[in-house]
Amino acid sequence: MIKRILGTETEFGIATHNPEALDPVSTSLLLINNYPYLPSTRVLWDYEHENPLLDVRGFEIEGERERPGPDYNRLLNKVLANGGRLYVDGAHPEYSTPECTNPRDVLIYEKAGDRILSQCCEHASRIKEQDKIVLYRNNTDGKGNSYGYHENYLVDRTVPFESLMKHLIPFFVTRQIYAGSGKVGAENRMPPVSYQISQRADFFETVVDLNTMVKRPIINTRDEPHADAVKYRRLHVIVGDANMAEYSTYIKLGATAILLTLIEENWPLPELELEDPVRSIKEVSRDIDLKAPIRLSDGRKFTAIEVQRLYLEAAHRFFEKHELDQTTRDVLKKWEEVLDRLEEDPMQLSRQIDWVIKLKLIQSYMERKKCGWGDSRLAMMDLQYHDLRPEKGLYTALEKDQYVDRLTTDREIEQAEQNPPTDTRAYFRGSCLKKFPKEVYAASWSSILFDVGNTTIKKVPLMEPFRGTESLTRTLLESAQSIEEVLGHLSM
Repeated sequence: MIKRILGTETEFGIATHNPEALDPVSTSLLLINNYPYLPSTRVLWDYEHENPLLDVRGFEIEGERERPGPDYNRLLNKVLANGGRLYVDGAHPEYSTPECTNPRDVLIYEKAGDRILSQCCEHASRIKEQDKIVLYRNNTDGKGNSYGYHENYLVDRTVPFESLMKHLIPFFVTRQIYAGSGKVGAENRMPPVSYQISQRADFFETVVDLNTMVKRPIINTRDEPHADAVKYRRLHVIVGDANMAEYSTYIKLGATAILLTLIEENWPLPELELEDPVRSIKEVSRDIDLKAPIRLSDGRKFTAIEVQRLYLEAAHRFFEKHELDQTTRDVLKKWEEVLDRLEEDPMQLSRQIDWVIKLKLIQSYMERKKCGWGDSRLAMMDLQYHDLRPEKGLYTALEKDQYVDRLTTDREIEQAEQNPPTDTRAYFRGSCLKKFPKEVYAASWSSILFDVGNTTIKKVPLMEPFRGTESLTRTLLESAQSIEEVLGHLSM
């Protein structure tokens, strides 16, 4: 696989038990400002090169770019020792993983983010004991509001965006059969349904657009690479669910990264233009038997499993002729195994895939309680599946009692909370924060700014995400006695 930068952003659902508690924004601010292991609370987030209003189709929409003042900036943003970011976006606490080069690392850093947010909850609740804060790693509050989980992949800027859209639309529409986190009922004025595969499917209303909050598109056109814009494009994927199951996250990220490699290499891919992608993404989500056909614009019909198999087969043909690294080999193997089991009987995946795990849990409950899908307790179970509290979360309980399969270890997750990946620029960002917390003035994905005294700020650009790695900077950072020494070496 071509080495690729990838990472995710997770907005968490937030609630308190006290109806008179702080509003969600204030509660979210309280939460992130109570993470006890920050290298520094004084670091600003550098917004200079961020512009979410730029569209990949060649224009900029009208609107205000976020530029909070210094005090509010520090309140909103926390730059983490692991190279990631903890912040408040709208009315939600949000965690961004550091830049990674493979899906397993992203998975580990996502789980580290859950650990970070859980500690924030614990410490914030000590301050307001009567307002116990609860976080959910999900995508909907059940009242018509959806919040995001976004994947980010750096791709070659020379690849026409039209090529990405052509192949990613049918892939994203059908990917939910292993990446969906499961949902009781329907929202966003969609027809009633007892259970569906994806939490997000009901909320997509158009095929391509820049919006992420309203009229959500299957393909988002934000052109904000956070890297060298001549070399890279950042594919900002908003169509996926936030997963609890490690297999769902791993295969979702890995299969997408593999497909992007095939597109970049101009490898022959199946010609699959969907007749109506917005309708199809909802139909696939409601097809828990995975038998319903998806209609293509040329009249052909395929099931979601068949569409995914076509992409998998193209990947196998590609890697028969190209070098295959161990991670890619593992993703291909698990991708194929999951499709085989989905075709035979989805319930075989009741230890690996979120929507199946949740469905089995709910069906077992209905059998014990002799109730039907109309029982209000099922919606509560749906929400509780995503509860991050170890004593309350249903998925957490399944994981603790070894009823679900894992791909990570507790030790890896614990290490990832305080240590950045070693093979991206996140290493330099996180290491500088830990060694020179007083000198780091501001940071972003593509820069880090140092206060060297006498009101002088020195900026180190990080436009190439494959630089700033451990192999390139560890010796310098360990031997340097001051930030001036580091800056002097970098300027040579």
